[in-house]
Amino acid sequence: MNLVLVRKHGTKGFTEGKLYEKEGESKDFECFTVEDEERPVKIPGGTAIPVGKYSLTISKSERFSKLRGYDVFLIEVLNVPGFSGIRIHSGNSSKDTEGCIIVGSVNSRDDDDWVGGSRIAYNRLHAKVKAALSAGETVTLEVM
Repeated sequence: MNLVLVRKHGTKGFTEGKLYEKEGESKDFECFTVEDEERPVKIPGGTAIPVGKYSLTISKSERFSKLRGYDVFLIEVLNVPGFSGIRIHSGNSSKDTEGCIIVGSVNSRDDDDWVGGSRIAYNRLHAKVKAALSAGETVTLEVM
C-alpha cells in the first residue's frame, strides 16, 4: 500500500495537505492533513517531517497510552531523520501535534489551520493500513 501526502507549501505556522492512496498511476483521495510548519531547521515538537519516503507500521504509542490509561496503537512513520515517535493521529489543528500528521475528513478552507472529522478519517485510514500490514504488504508514505 502506497500513500502520498501532497503538501501546500509556504504557509506560516502550519502545513496543510491532502493524503492519497496511490496504486500505479492513479491516486485516490483519502483525507486532508495538517502538520506543524515546514522549517529548514528542526524545532523539536514544532516542525513538519522532511519531504521523503517512509515506511509505516502500527505500534503502541507510549505517550497516548499514558494519556488515555489504556493501550493505544497508532500508525507510526518510521526512520524520519531527526525525529522519533512520529505518528499519524486524530486532532484538529497543528496545535494538536508535536511533529506528527493530523488527518481529517473535512477542511472547509485550505488556508486555515484546521481539519474536522478527524476520528472518522483516522479510523478509516488505520483500518486500511492494518489490513495491508496483516496481508503482508509493505506500507509506505511519500511526503511531497
